[in-house]
Amino acid sequence: MKNKTLVLLLFILLKFILQYIAINPAYELHRDEFLHLDLGNHIAWGYISVPPITGWLSYLIIALGKTVFWVKFFPALFGALTVWVVWKITETLGGNLFALSLSALCVILSVLLRINTLYQPNSLEFLLWTTMFFTIIRFIQSQENKWLWYTGIAFAFGFLNKYNISFLVLGLFPAMLLTQQRKLFANKQFYFVLAVTLILIAPNLWWQYQNDFPVIWHLNTLSKTQLVNVNRMDFLIDQLLFFSGAHLVLIAGFVSFFRYDPFKKFRILLWTFIFVILSYFYLKAKSYYAIGLYPTFIAFGAVYLEKILDKGRKRYLRPVLLLIPIIVIIPIFSIFLPVLSPQKIVENQEKFRFLGLLKWEDGKEHALPQDFADMQGWNELGALVDKAFENVSDKSTTLIHCDGYGMAGAINFYANQTYTEALTLDADYINWYPLDQMIIENVILVQGPWDDDPERKREAPLFDSISLIGEVENEYARDKGTRVYLLKGAKKDINALLKEEIDNKKFPKKN
Repeated sequence: MKNKTLVLLLFILLKFILQYIAINPAYELHRDEFLHLDLGNHIAWGYISVPPITGWLSYLIIALGKTVFWVKFFPALFGALTVWVVWKITETLGGNLFALSLSALCVILSVLLRINTLYQPNSLEFLLWTTMFFTIIRFIQSQENKWLWYTGIAFAFGFLNKYNISFLVLGLFPAMLLTQQRKLFANKQFYFVLAVTLILIAPNLWWQYQNDFPVIWHLNTLSKTQLVNVNRMDFLIDQLLFFSGAHLVLIAGFVSFFRYDPFKKFRILLWTFIFVILSYFYLKAKSYYAIGLYPTFIAFGAVYLEKILDKGRKRYLRPVLLLIPIIVIIPIFSIFLPVLSPQKIVENQEKFRFLGLLKWEDGKEHALPQDFADMQGWNELGALVDKAFENVSDKSTTLIHCDGYGMAGAINFYANQTYTEALTLDADYINWYPLDQMIIENVILVQGPWDDDPERKREAPLFDSISLIGEVENEYARDKGTRVYLLKGAKKDINALLKEEIDNKKFPKKN
C-alpha cells in the first residue's frame, strides 16, 4: 500500500472516530433528524421540507434498524467522502503528501465536525458542492467532455438533495462570462449535459408542480420566521469561524489565483465564490449555506503553500502549518460540538455568549445553543405517550396529534408504542393523516409550551373525557413544558373536523 493511500485511510478513520465521540450521551437526536427519518416511511419524489434523496436515505436507515448508529453513520460517511474528494482535488492540482495532509486536516477539523454529526441534507450537500468543483477542475485541466457530464450528474443529485446547490450554478454562469471558460457556451456537449441534467431533476420539478410548488411556500416561511432575524454582518463573521484553523490556507488559496501561474486558469472558481457569497449576503441567507464553497479553496491553498515552502527551502515550517488547525480546534471543540453536558454549558455560558452561540432564531439569548436544546427532552416525551396508550383500550382508533414536527418525529422514534404514527399539521406530516383508513375515537394530544389553552376548553365539547398525562420537565429542552393529554370518547366526527382543519391550513397539500 502506498504511503499516500495509508495516510488517507488514517484520516478517514480519524474522521469517523471524531464524529462518533463528538456527541455527549446526554443528548438525543435533533428535532430535524426526526422529520428526516419519518420521510423514509413515505417515499416520494418530493416533500414540503426537502427534495427526495433524504427520504430515500431514511428508507435505507429504517431497513437497517433505525438505530442511532445508522442515523449518525451517513452524515459521517458523507463527511469522510468530502475529505476524500478534497484529497483528490489537492492531488490533481499537483499536491504531494504535505499538501494532501494539510488540506485533509483543515477540512476534518472545521465546522464540518458539527455538520456531520446531524442527519440532515447538509452533509451530502457540501460533499456534492465539493464534487462539482472537482469535476470542473478536471474539465479545465483535460478539456474532456466526460467531466461536464460528471458535473451535471453531481448537480442533479445535489438538486435532489437540497435546492441550495442552485446558488452554486447561479454563481458559476456569470463567472464563466468573466473568464476564458466562456468558450464553453460554444460547446455542443454543454447543452446536451444541461438537457440531461434537466431530465434527471424533472420528476421532482413535476412533483413540485403537482403540489403547487411547496418550495416557494417553504422559502416564504423561512423568510418570515427565520431569515428576518439574520444579520448581514453576522453572516460575514460566521464565514471566519467555519474554518478558523484554515485561515492561512484559505488566504493562500485565494492569492494563488493571481500569484501562481498554473492556477490562473481556474479563476472561474474564484469568481463563482464571489458571486455566491454576494448573493447570500444580499438575500440575508443563513451563514452555513456557504460552507460548501470552502473545502475546494483549502486544497488550492495547501498546494500553493507547499510550492512556496519547497521553493524557499523552508520545509521546516511544514509541521507548524500542520499543527495550526489542531491547536485552533482544541479550545473550541467543546464549544461548537455537543461534547459538554447541558449542565457544563450553563456553568460556562460566557464562552458561548461571546461567540453568539446562545442566540436563537427568535433573536433572543437562551441557556443552551439552539441546536443543543433541540436535542433534549424527546425521550421523555416518548415515555409520556407510552403512558397515555396504557389508558386506551382500543388503540386502533387512537390518533397521536402533535403541535409540531419535532414532537411527532420524536414520538415515532422514542415511544415504544407501534400502534399508530404520530402526526401534526406541521411540515410534511400534514399529508400523512390516515383519515380514510381509521375512525378516530381517541386522541393523544401533544401541545407545545406556547399553547394558550392548558385546560383544553377547545376540545372539551368534542370528547367524553380529557386528562393530562404529564409534561416534559427537562429544563434544558427547547420545548420544555410540552403537555400530553388523552382525549377519550369522541362525541363528534373527529375525522371530518381534522379534514376541514387540514384544508384550511396554509400548507401545500398533496393532490
